[in-house]
Amino acid sequence: MVVPGQLFYKIIALAAVLIGFIGALLPLLPTTPFLLIAIWAASRGSPQLKSWLMNHRHFGPVLNDWYQRRAIPVTGKCLACGMMLSSWLVLWYSGGHPYLLWGLGFFFVGLILFIVSRPSS
Repeated sequence: MVVPGQLFYKIIALAAVLIGFIGALLPLLPTTPFLLIAIWAASRGSPQLKSWLMNHRHFGPVLNDWYQRRAIPVTGKCLACGMMLSSWLVLWYSGGHPYLLWGLGFFFVGLILFIVSRPSS
C-alpha cells in the first residue's frame, strides 16, 4: 500500500527525473538541479528510484558526490560561473534595465561564491 505522502514525493521525483533527462538533451534546460530534486523526493517516496539514480552510469557519480560530500565537479563549477557571467553580459550589452542588472549581479555573485566554496570532485 502506498501512503499518500509517499505517492506525492514519488510523483515529484519522477517528474524531476523526466525534466532532468530532457535537460540532458536540450542545451538551455539544466539537468543537475532537477536530478537533485529527484534524489530529495525519491529519498522520501521511492527508495528504488533513489537507488537507481545513485547507481546511474552517467548521473550517479555526480549525484553521489553532492549527496555525500556536497561536492561539485570543477568542470561544473566553471560551466556554471561562465554561463552566469555570459548571460549577465548579454543582458548588459542588450541594454537591460539597471535594476535588473544590479539584482542579477548580486544574485549571481552570491551564487558563484556558494558554488566556488563547495568542495571539488
